[in-house]
Amino acid sequence: MKTTINQVYKHVGEEVTIGAWLANKRSSGKIAFLQLRDGTGFIQGVVVKSDVEEEIFDLAKKQLTQESSLYVTGIIVEDTRSPLGYEIQVNHIELIHEAVDYPITPKNHGTEFLMDHRHLWLRSKKQHAIMKIRNEIIRATYEFYNQQGFVKVDPPILTGASAEGTTELFHTKYFDEDAYLSQSGQLYMEAAAMAFGKVFSFGPTFRAEKSKTRRHLIEFWMIEPEMAFMEHEESLELQEQYVSYIVQAVLKNCKMELQALERDISKLENIKAPFPRITYDDALSFLKEQGFDDVEWGDDFGAPHETAIAESFDKPVFITHYPTKLKAFYMQPDSDNPDVVLCADLIAPEGYGEIIGGSQRIDDLELMEQRYKEHGLTGPAYEWYLELRKYGSVPHSGFGLGLERTVAWIAGIEHVRETIPFPRLLNRLYP
Repeated sequence: MKTTINQVYKHVGEEVTIGAWLANKRSSGKIAFLQLRDGTGFIQGVVVKSDVEEEIFDLAKKQLTQESSLYVTGIIVEDTRSPLGYEIQVNHIELIHEAVDYPITPKNHGTEFLMDHRHLWLRSKKQHAIMKIRNEIIRATYEFYNQQGFVKVDPPILTGASAEGTTELFHTKYFDEDAYLSQSGQLYMEAAAMAFGKVFSFGPTFRAEKSKTRRHLIEFWMIEPEMAFMEHEESLELQEQYVSYIVQAVLKNCKMELQALERDISKLENIKAPFPRITYDDALSFLKEQGFDDVEWGDDFGAPHETAIAESFDKPVFITHYPTKLKAFYMQPDSDNPDVVLCADLIAPEGYGEIIGGSQRIDDLELMEQRYKEHGLTGPAYEWYLELRKYGSVPHSGFGLGLERTVAWIAGIEHVRETIPFPRLLNRLYP
């Protein structure tokens, strides 16, 4: 009977066959221990010389090389010492393909070497665990928004203009027109929200920002919900419910992966709504008290500032009501203080920085026309967005969560380059 490693718990005491690759091996006298992986998980295969034909034991002990592919047949038994809880007592091996001189050996390798071999590095136990956590966050995201009555809508990747009026865009030619790779699907999601009420998108976004920090990628994935008839505070409540949901889903369904990464799960177990909120003004006062004299009112917060703020809390923290001039043209001013907008950045604990940015959107046509003039937004590329305020405008809010930063935080990974299968960095377009 064929099965997969993640299903062996159903076959204790039974003989099964697993298609696998040899991740590593060791031997001790008349026993060979094979570390096997099949994409669903890792399991140890035990080959005892007295229990198998001589050629099978020789194959296991001498011939099998790292990353060779094989069919392994044996009996599934429980093993409390294994993270999986089971091992396979091997009685037969069929070699499919012998890998020769696999470049990523159990010794230490430099980061650049590993990135050059990313197509192979993905096979390692740590990278496998990170990608499984990423997958669980994506699965839980769809589950959460489907349960909340959202409709999935896919915005275009090729756009005629910037979503935020910035110049950090990748330009291309669209036949005889100029086009850009999307830096956000938000404007299109606002249009979709006016049709479906509550919508979300999940797709790639691109920033031509020449940054080399551990928090930045050139190509990254965003989850962007947009909600009609929802105001700022309601949006914050949805955001904290969503983040709590995905963290608890990873804790429930990725125990082995978190263990493989040696993640301190006590810091994740506390991530439950509600989250603390502080205003930009309060954050600025706090930073001054902490000795950050380099930041003044109207300045944006950098990584050291965000980290200092986050360290004061054991949960993600919302920083709300940023100065209007710091934020995008479409954000709704605070009626009590038009110098700030109804927005929030959600800062993750442990120095991982901003994982969500969101706001209530301007719904008043006259004010949006004023913003267009202030930001020099002209032409048909922006006209359709203005029309959303002409025909049945309503209060609405939305936000975007950066998937890779969120994976890095939940998995406890220092650099976002390990949180996406094939990272695109300032100096890397390969593999």
